[in-house]
Amino acid sequence: MAISNVPTQSSQDISRRQALKSISQAVVGVTAITQAPYVFSRQRTQLRVLGTHVTLQEKLRQKAMDDLDIDLMFEPRGSAAVLQKASMNPQSFDLCEQWSNSIRPLWASGSIQPIEKKRLRYWDEINPLSKTGKISTDARLGAGDAPHKILHIEPNGTLGTEHTDKISFLPYVHNVDSFSYNTNVVKQGEAYETESWGWLLDPKYSGKVGIVNAPNIGLFDLAIASQAQGLVNLNDIGNLSKIDLDRLFKVLIDFKRQQHFSGFWNSVPESVDFMRTGRVMIQSMFSPAVSALNGQGIPVTYAAPKEGYRGRHGVMCLSSSSHGRNKDAAYDYMNWWLSGWPGAFIAKQGYYISNPERSTSFLSLAEWDYWYQGKKATQALKGTDDKISVQQGDIRSGGSYIKRFSNIAVWNTAMPTYDYSLQKWYEFISS
Repeated sequence: MAISNVPTQSSQDISRRQALKSISQAVVGVTAITQAPYVFSRQRTQLRVLGTHVTLQEKLRQKAMDDLDIDLMFEPRGSAAVLQKASMNPQSFDLCEQWSNSIRPLWASGSIQPIEKKRLRYWDEINPLSKTGKISTDARLGAGDAPHKILHIEPNGTLGTEHTDKISFLPYVHNVDSFSYNTNVVKQGEAYETESWGWLLDPKYSGKVGIVNAPNIGLFDLAIASQAQGLVNLNDIGNLSKIDLDRLFKVLIDFKRQQHFSGFWNSVPESVDFMRTGRVMIQSMFSPAVSALNGQGIPVTYAAPKEGYRGRHGVMCLSSSSHGRNKDAAYDYMNWWLSGWPGAFIAKQGYYISNPERSTSFLSLAEWDYWYQGKKATQALKGTDDKISVQQGDIRSGGSYIKRFSNIAVWNTAMPTYDYSLQKWYEFISS
């Protein structure tokens, strides 16, 4: 009888519990299914790229993510800010995209590691400019750090010209820099004949001059301008002594105090705003900014100075903190940059790639002839922003790739007096 008073499980209770168990299992299953893509996406390698607005563009990021099946995080900054962060915090990036003047400080700081040539798929296609400093035998080498001088890592750990199996950077995008001017207010000059860096210090443009706020870039713009105006005499513009710097900045500070300069820009978008708003009529400028302004219908000419260009060579550097899957993805990304499409994309804003022949199939004949051959545009051409930046009949200022790179006055350089030049630059900016 006692036993008969103990509650027993009814078939209804058992059915209810089985149903609840089935529902619970179903929920777990559905959760696993709905979360599966999220889990997989989290497993994609995340590659962090620190660099400038020139190459860290959204279209490039999206294309690389699609092609490489990785997650790319771009952090674009001005040139000076990129160098500062990269040299002080290698843990914050996997790859750093900057200019050749950053290599010596980055290598000295220990924030980048050697790149192995054997892992670079297109190394043999890279042209002589990156490997010898000259695009042709007749080209001017240019003062300062021509790219080949700082490319190879020698057995003793220094940077030099002897070819080894390891390099300090991937040679990829490059260009020649000069200044631009608005032809609505500045009379059109003649390439290599009347256009001169000295225009930046011409009193008739006082109050309407902009300069790039990058100590080891803007410095050379103003050094060449000062020489062109006969204000200083510099023995080696690519290796200025402390005495040279003192004399140069005495002149520049006088101009600054007379309010000759309207402003000092820190990024490509800011330089576009300077010219677009009329704040300046002439200024240091990079090619993408000129392309953007032309696309907005603003008549800006990129000068071909008679003194020669300031050369810039893009450097893609591998963080000393990058390893494992991130390091593998970094090599994939470096190889992607030389695979053809990126070089064609960057050509549309006036930049060159170190193995240009691979990009020819991604450019129309009209685009190749205009951007690389220096020929007249047979049709209107669009820039990277899909706006018309080149009108039919236009000829690129400075001519062909070979002609432009045969006329280098000085390369972006971190001189032995780099630290002192920084001190003088900031004294100048704050004067």
